[in-house]
Amino acid sequence: MTNISPKNEQKPETPVTPEEEYLFTSLRARTWDEFAGQTQVKHAFQIAIKAAKKRKEAIEHILLYGPPGLGKTTLAHLIGDEMGVNVRVTSGPAIERAGDLAAILTNLEPRDVLFIDEIHRLNKIVEETLYPAMEDFALDIVIGKGPSARTLRLDLPPFTIIGATTRIGLLSSPMRDRFGVITRLSFYKPKELEEILARAAKKLNIAINDQALVELSVRSRGTPRIALRLLKRVRDVAQVEGEGHITQDILTRTLTMLEVDSVGLDDSDRRLLLTIIDKFAGGPVGIETLAAALSEDVGTVEEVLEPYLMQIGFLKRTPRGRVATPIAYAHLGKAFPGTSEQKKLSL
Repeated sequence: MTNISPKNEQKPETPVTPEEEYLFTSLRARTWDEFAGQTQVKHAFQIAIKAAKKRKEAIEHILLYGPPGLGKTTLAHLIGDEMGVNVRVTSGPAIERAGDLAAILTNLEPRDVLFIDEIHRLNKIVEETLYPAMEDFALDIVIGKGPSARTLRLDLPPFTIIGATTRIGLLSSPMRDRFGVITRLSFYKPKELEEILARAAKKLNIAINDQALVELSVRSRGTPRIALRLLKRVRDVAQVEGEGHITQDILTRTLTMLEVDSVGLDDSDRRLLLTIIDKFAGGPVGIETLAAALSEDVGTVEEVLEPYLMQIGFLKRTPRGRVATPIAYAHLGKAFPGTSEQKKLSL
């Protein structure tokens, strides 16, 4: 399934993108000025876009990677809008056959952007078909079977692929090497999230006081998607149980209801830490054992739960397994056992 943003056409306010992006289309940044955070990344792209426009060329293929919810899709749309070209949106799992890819590529216009989300999930045949398209702007198609089979090469207009992935390690080396720009998006600082939340509150037509804005930014795990999701839930409570604006009291009540604590941990995060502490004496515990104890998939633990816990220093990965740190014990109100082995592993 693909979506197209036509040239020079105002994006609709009604959400149109699939899955989680559906919730946040109306709040997505529409200009570079609205895109807060990722300062160095934004500056580098603005220079690359200006240079490509001067040369009247397509911008180089771009690979964006990092945790989910940091703005990879938004950046792709901003780049396409700034270049003044179409943005065609698809995903790795949606392109099942080489014929699907050929249908998309042959309909691109010069300098168009093809955004492929979860690009690491492209199957091998589709990925190998993409190689000559990225390098030579040509598509090799095999016609017929057996001795009578022949290869037909179709020329493609210059275009840009913007790939997004949360797991860059699953991309093959030949695929990574074909991207001219490889950029990692990092977690946002609370001040940057405050700017995003303040702008989103205006779009949602809801007032929020400064104290609530600061606390919400701290509890958003450094991720705009989470910040916007929490803002919408707080808005609901403010309109139903409050006076139509977000106060500190309304925010506290909402986040308590959602089980989001003072540093942004939710029930799943606390359950992981408490499992390590209570069932495995603080660790070390192997990832597969931990996932089984939580009844979660290993990928979910590694990609969804662990990154933020590691960023704030609550969890440590060691060669022997996962270990809860002293500050995790303190946050959960647990006494740190302080054995020599645990002290060594938690440092």
